[in-house]
Amino acid sequence: MRRIAVVGPPGSGKSTLARRIGTALGLEVIHLDRYFWRPGWVESPRDEFAAIHQSLIRSDAWVIDGNYGATMDDRFTAADTIIYLDEGSACCTWRIVARMWRTRGSARPDLNEGCVERLTWDFGPFVWYTMTFNRRKRPLILAAIERYRDGARTVVVLQGRHGADDFAATMGRPMVPRGEG
Repeated sequence: MRRIAVVGPPGSGKSTLARRIGTALGLEVIHLDRYFWRPGWVESPRDEFAAIHQSLIRSDAWVIDGNYGATMDDRFTAADTIIYLDEGSACCTWRIVARMWRTRGSARPDLNEGCVERLTWDFGPFVWYTMTFNRRKRPLILAAIERYRDGARTVVVLQGRHGADDFAATMGRPMVPRGEG
């Protein structure tokens, strides 16, 4: 595993898993949110973000977390491993609120300064997006992943937090099924 794409619902643990994999395998970790969102939650222009994304995926080794559908096919083409975190909407929403409480007043490490998550009315559309992600976006992403499943690419779908924890714990050693190791 040298080029790993981590995707899934908001709040599913993409950034956390990417950091754990990057540390275990000695790979650069790239958080797409850091490149898409400018300080103060200003979106990067789409063409500029696409160009940055292209330069990032040309690198020899990386772990990239983030969905960004417009660039997903390019990322999946470049990846040798695609990981989907399959987590329930209620759990993801709860994690986002808990994360906001933990990081209140400061930006998360995977975001630019000035991108502070706050519980305001402006945050409502993101909560709605998270709560409807599995119904609206999950089927599209899983279909995209299936298009890239072949002998040269590994696809891993991790169920819930235990799936991600178990997977991260196996970095650098053979995987052992839960309860057998």
